[in-house]
Amino acid sequence: MSKTLIRGAKVLGGAPQDVLIDGDTIAEVGTGLSADDAEVVEADGKVLLPGLVDLHTHLREPGREDSETVLTGTRAAASGGYTAVFAMANTFPVADTAGVVEQVYRLGQQHGYCDVQPIGAVTVGLEGRKLAELGAMHESAAGVTVFSDDGKCVDDAVIMRRALEYVKAFGGVVAQHAQEPRLTEGAQMNEGVVSAELGLGGWPAVAEESIIARDVLLAEHVGSRVHICHLSTAGSVEIVRWAKSRGIDVTAEVTPHHLLLTDELVRTYNPVYKVNPPLRTERDVLALREALADGTIDIVATDHAPHPHEDKDCEWAAAAMGMVGLETALSVVQATMVETGLLDWAQVADRMSFKPAEIGRARGHGRPVSAGEPANLTLVDTAYRGQVDPAGFASRSRNTPYEGRELPGRVTHTWLRGKATLVDGKLT
Repeated sequence: MSKTLIRGAKVLGGAPQDVLIDGDTIAEVGTGLSADDAEVVEADGKVLLPGLVDLHTHLREPGREDSETVLTGTRAAASGGYTAVFAMANTFPVADTAGVVEQVYRLGQQHGYCDVQPIGAVTVGLEGRKLAELGAMHESAAGVTVFSDDGKCVDDAVIMRRALEYVKAFGGVVAQHAQEPRLTEGAQMNEGVVSAELGLGGWPAVAEESIIARDVLLAEHVGSRVHICHLSTAGSVEIVRWAKSRGIDVTAEVTPHHLLLTDELVRTYNPVYKVNPPLRTERDVLALREALADGTIDIVATDHAPHPHEDKDCEWAAAAMGMVGLETALSVVQATMVETGLLDWAQVADRMSFKPAEIGRARGHGRPVSAGEPANLTLVDTAYRGQVDPAGFASRSRNTPYEGRELPGRVTHTWLRGKATLVDGKLT
C-alpha cells in the first residue's frame, strides 16, 4: 500500500496541517506527522480541499468524440481539481436507456482520472414527449440518481410532474434546464440594452424565471426534489429564495462564467462568449454572487461544454453555444468569490464538493478531510497568478472565454482514492 504525506497544507484554508494518505484512505491529519516510507509533498502555503465534484459536465461521448471523450474530459477534470463529474445525457445516442448510461459509467471506470456518474435523460431522445427509462437507469450498474434533458427544457408541465413523481420513489432529482422555448425562438444573447443595440435576437430573463417558478410549485405539489441548472438572473435568485423560504426541496447551481462575465462582451461578436443561458448583465452577476454567498444558490457547476474549432470559429449566428470550464472553474471562483471576501475556502469546499456530492448522491466524494475518509483531495496554489492558455488544456476542445485573461490560483495536485492523477500541475 502506497503512502503520501502532504506536509503543511492549509486544510480548507485553515491552519497548516499534515495529511497522511495510506492506500486509498486518509490515515491521519495533524501536525508534525512523519512516515518513513511515504512520498512527501511539500504544501507550505497551499490550500487542501476535498476533491471537487461537478454536477454538470458534458463529456460528449458517445457520438461527439470530436468535441470531447470520457478520457479527455476526465483528464480535464483532474487538471481542474475534480475527482467526480456528472455527465449530461445529451449525447448521440442520448443517454436515455440503461445501456447507454452503463457505457459512459464503465468508460469512466476504465480511464480512472475521476469518477463519472452519468445523468439520465428525463424524456426519450430529449424530445419532451415521453418519459425515458428512469427506473431502469437507476437500477443499472450506473445507479443514476440525477435526470436532465439539459440543452433542452422539459417544457411540458405534465411530463415534468410525472418525472418528479417517478424519481421521488428512489430519492432521485430532476435537474431542469429552465428555458421556455416559445420565448427564446431565434435568441442569440441576453435580451436587453446590448441586444437592442446590436440587433441580435434576445433571450429574456422571464424565459428562465417562468419555468423555475412553475417547477418549484410542481416540486412542492409532488413533494419531490428539483434542481435548477445554470441559474443566471437576479429574478431567478428571488424565486429560488422564496421557494426555499416555503420549505420546497429545490437546489440551484451557478456557473463560473455567469459569476464573472457579462453581455457587454458580446459587443466583440466573438462566438466564444455565446452560451446558453446567455451572459447576463452586471446586475445579474452581482445578484448571483450574493446568492452563492448566502446559500440561496447551493453550488457551482461548470456546464463544461466543449465544441470543436469549426463550431466556434465562425459567424456569431452559426456558432454553437457553450464554453469549456473544468480547468478554470476554481480560479474563477477564487477571483469572484474568495478575493472579493464573499466566500472563504471552507465555503468554497461546501459549494464545490460537499453540496454537489450530496445533491447527486456521489458516494465517497464530498467528504471531510479527516482520518478514515476516502483520499479524494485537491491541492491549490492560491498565490499563483497566470494567463489562461488553452493550448495547455487537457480537454479536447479550446472554447474558453478566458484565453489571455489573468486568473488566480492553480491546482497542483489531485488525488483520487489516494492515487495521484495530477502532480505538480501535470497529469500522471
